[in-house]
Amino acid sequence: MFSFTPIGYIQSCFREKFGIPRQPGLAPAARATLELVPPYARAEMVRGLQGYSHVWLLFVFHGVPAGRWQPMVRPPRLGGNRRLGVFATRSTFRPNPLGLSVVTLDGIGSHAGRVVLHLSGVDLLDGTPVLDIKPYLPYADCLPEARSALAPEAPAWRPVHFSAAAAAFCARQPEGGALRELIEQVLRQDPQPAYQHAATARRYGMRLYDYDVRWELRDDGAWVMDIVPATG
Repeated sequence: MFSFTPIGYIQSCFREKFGIPRQPGLAPAARATLELVPPYARAEMVRGLQGYSHVWLLFVFHGVPAGRWQPMVRPPRLGGNRRLGVFATRSTFRPNPLGLSVVTLDGIGSHAGRVVLHLSGVDLLDGTPVLDIKPYLPYADCLPEARSALAPEAPAWRPVHFSAAAAAFCARQPEGGALRELIEQVLRQDPQPAYQHAATARRYGMRLYDYDVRWELRDDGAWVMDIVPATG
C-alpha cells in the first residue's frame, strides 16, 4: 500500500471547477502559485529549477468526491455523447484521482522559509494538493510524431464579447486588462456542459479570482454581461 503527502498547495485564479480549461496551456493568462509546505519548503529542493521554462505537476483532483470513479465516461471534447473507457480519457473520475499538467514556470520566490513557484497556463482548481514537480524536457517530452485519433487538434475558439457594463468594470480595475484577457481565454473554449450545447441565450456564472463573471451564449458567441466582486 502506498501513501502520499502533498508537497504544496495551489492558489489559483479558478475558485470553482466550472470554467477551468479542460487542458493546461489553453489559457496562458490563467495564473497560480504553488507554495511548498514543510518539510519541503526548502530553497535547495528547487535549486536549478529556474533553468526550465515549464514543469510537470502531479496533483490530486481534490474537487471530486472520494470513490466516485467510473469505468466509462463521456468526454466533453467529444460532445458529451460518446462513451469511452476512463483510461482513454483525462476525466477526473478515475480509480486514483491523480492529474498531470505541464505548466509555464514564470519564477520562483524563496524568502523567510517560504518557497513559492509562480505559474501560468494552469488548469488547476484553487487549493489543489500537489504531490510532485518534475522539469519539462523538450527533447524527451515533446513528441511531434505522436497521434491522437479522437482529439487531433485544439478546439475551435468561440468569439467572446463584453457588454458595456462588463467592459467598464474591467477598465476600472488596476489589473483589469489581465482579468479581461483571462475571461476571454476561458470563454473562447466554450466551457458550457456538453448536454446544454443545443441551448441558446442561457445565462452562466463562474468565479475567477474574487470576481463573479456572468455570461451567456448567443448565436454570435459568448457575451460577458456582468462582473461583480464575489460574495461569500
